[in-house]
Amino acid sequence: MSTPSQQQSQMPAVGPNFNDVRAAHWRIAPHVHRTPVMTSASLDALAGARLFFKCENLQRSGSFKMRGASNAVFSLSEQEAARGVVTHSSGNHAAALALAARRRGIRAWIVMPSDAPQIKRRAVETYGGEITLCEPTLASREATAAEVMRRTGAVLVHPYDDDRIIAGQATAALELIEEVPDLDFVLAPVSGGGLLSGTDIAAKALRPASQVIGCEPTQADDAARSLATGKLQPAGSGATMADGLRATLSLRTLSILQRSVGSIALVTENEIVAAMRLLWERLKLVVEPSGAVAAAPALFRQIHAEGKKVGIILSGGNVDLDTLPFGRER
Repeated sequence: MSTPSQQQSQMPAVGPNFNDVRAAHWRIAPHVHRTPVMTSASLDALAGARLFFKCENLQRSGSFKMRGASNAVFSLSEQEAARGVVTHSSGNHAAALALAARRRGIRAWIVMPSDAPQIKRRAVETYGGEITLCEPTLASREATAAEVMRRTGAVLVHPYDDDRIIAGQATAALELIEEVPDLDFVLAPVSGGGLLSGTDIAAKALRPASQVIGCEPTQADDAARSLATGKLQPAGSGATMADGLRATLSLRTLSILQRSVGSIALVTENEIVAAMRLLWERLKLVVEPSGAVAAAPALFRQIHAEGKKVGIILSGGNVDLDTLPFGRER
């Protein structure tokens, strides 16, 4: 039997269009926050550019994932919804899908790796998701999800290899550009590529002159390698504190990113910590490491954006405050 990922990869890797993004924005409006765009004169001075932070760390469920999950769940027919939904996720998508399912009044089965952060497991449970633990490998996640699908008949909502998810994630960039229409750059983190793909679709429709840049840890640089080679590359062996960025692209998201994403900016673990601390100190925002990855290239002048306007999607804020990486002991 083929795995969910294999089943998805056999589908045409075309992706949604901007009309799908507009439809998603209308569909999810009652279920998500229109998050604020924040600025800081001191961070502008540090970056040598005007920075505009789209605060998805303040989104329902604590991350942008609520957008895609809501679009997927509320796109289901009544017959599909009655079966419930299933996914595999290490955290933010899991929590978002559980919450979206609860808002529609349906069941959600969530496959999570055994090493998923406790704060994210607790969030899934709080939102009513039914967790099944598996080994911390992609193969185990997919196989376990396939078994849950077989047992329950639930509808698979993949974390990123799904047009409904991509269209939903794109609404963050849509709102950002509606508020700041003359951006020169739009930065977003990249893992499986759902957010970055959606960001690219929205930006190219609303602000064709803007340059979309993906942001990735140097220790999880498979997206950069995939774009460089034109072929899907496996995840790296290095560990990164940005636990939300450990997935790899799909054929679908790679094909979208190959069209027009300008580049992938790589950031070190120390730069992630420094960016988190700056966002805490200057904007008073709790931003998780994966979100700080998007801010680091602009803050530390890696993208040559001096004098330009830069939009940055802070993807999430689900941080275990007991494990913040910039305490006094460091």
